[in-house]
Amino acid sequence: MTGSKLSSTSVGRAELLSRSAKATDALGMFAEASAHLRRLMPYDAAVWRVTDPVTGMMTAPIRAENLDEGGCAVYWESELFTENVNLFRDLARARVPVAGLRQTTGDLPARSTLYETFMRPRGFHDELRAVLRAGGRPQGHISLFRSEGRAAFDAAETRLIASVLPPLAKHLRSFAEPAPQPLPDAPHGPGLLLFDPNGALLSVNDDALTYLDTLPEGPAVPSPQGIRVPAWIQATAMKARAVAQEQDRGRARARVRNRAGRWLVCHASCLREADGGLGASAVVIEPAKSSEIVPLIVDAYELTDREAEVTQHIARGLPTGEIAARLHLSPHTVRDHIKAVFEKAGVSSRGELVGKLFTEYYAPPAEQAMTRVRTD
Repeated sequence: MTGSKLSSTSVGRAELLSRSAKATDALGMFAEASAHLRRLMPYDAAVWRVTDPVTGMMTAPIRAENLDEGGCAVYWESELFTENVNLFRDLARARVPVAGLRQTTGDLPARSTLYETFMRPRGFHDELRAVLRAGGRPQGHISLFRSEGRAAFDAAETRLIASVLPPLAKHLRSFAEPAPQPLPDAPHGPGLLLFDPNGALLSVNDDALTYLDTLPEGPAVPSPQGIRVPAWIQATAMKARAVAQEQDRGRARARVRNRAGRWLVCHASCLREADGGLGASAVVIEPAKSSEIVPLIVDAYELTDREAEVTQHIARGLPTGEIAARLHLSPHTVRDHIKAVFEKAGVSSRGELVGKLFTEYYAPPAEQAMTRVRTD
C-alpha cells in the first residue's frame, strides 16, 4: 500500500470513528460507520447487529443493507446447525475477532455451508465478518458481503476492520445506560410465540403482538398469520432447537430495548412431544427484571469488577466499614472505589447511584426503597 493510500485510509478511519462517536443510538452509529467504511473498502451488502453481551445472541436493533429479508432464516440455520467456518461464537473469543471466508478457507468457499446455501444463490463472492467486542464481551456483529466480480477481502482490509472494532464496540456498549426518566409500568403479561422446526410461526398470543409493536424496526420475516416476525426472534427460536439437538451450546436468551427505552427479555426453549421427540420452539417476551439489566448498565459505565462489587453492596444498604470487611479491603480503599463509581456514573451520592442503576421503571418496590440509602 502506497504512502498516499495509507494517509487516505488513516484520514477516512478517523472520520469514521469521529462521526460514529456522535451517534445517539445503535442504528445511527451503524449508519455512520457503514457509510464511511464503504468509502474505505467497498462492499455490496451488509448486516450490522446488536448482540446480548452475556449470551452472544443477536438482538435488536439491526441494520441490513441490500439484502432480502427472506434469507434471514437460511443464514441462521447455517450458523446454528451446519456451519463450521468463522462461527460468531468462535470469533467472539478469538484474539482478533475478524475473519474473511475466502481467507479462512484458502479460497475454497464451498467448504462453508453458508456459502452454498446463502451466499452463492444471492451472487455473493466473499463475506468478512467481525464481532464488536468490549470488555471481553460481544456487543454486536458485522457481516460484509462482496458480489461476484469483486476481489476477496484482503489482509489490509481485515486489519482496518480490526482497528475500528474496539472504539465502535465501546460506544455501542454505552447505549445500555439508563433512560433519563423512569418509564411507566408495563401493563401486559408474557408474550408467547410458537415456531415449527423450520422457524415458521405457528401461533402467537395477544401480549406478544403488543410487544412486537414496540420493538425497533429491522429485518423481519413474513408469517402465515400476516405478522412480520423480527429476524432476531426467529433466530432465538432456532437457537433453542439447536441447543436441544446438542448442535449448539449456550442459552437462547437475549435482552432488547424497545422504542420507548424499556428493557425486555426474549427467551426460548424447545418443547417435547408425547413420544419424547422435539416439538415446537416456544419464545417468551416479557419485561426484564432489574437483576438482568443492571449488569449491562454497570458494564456501560465501564466499572471494574471491584467497583461493581462495591456498587452491589451499596445497593444492599451496607455502610463503608461492612463493605470493607466483606471484601477484605481497608475503608479508605472502599471510599476510593465509591468515588470512582460516582465519577463514572455521574452521581454525587449513594442514593442517586442506586436510583440511577437499580430503580428504573423495571425495578420492584423493594428495590425502589434503596434510593433512600444515604452516604455514611
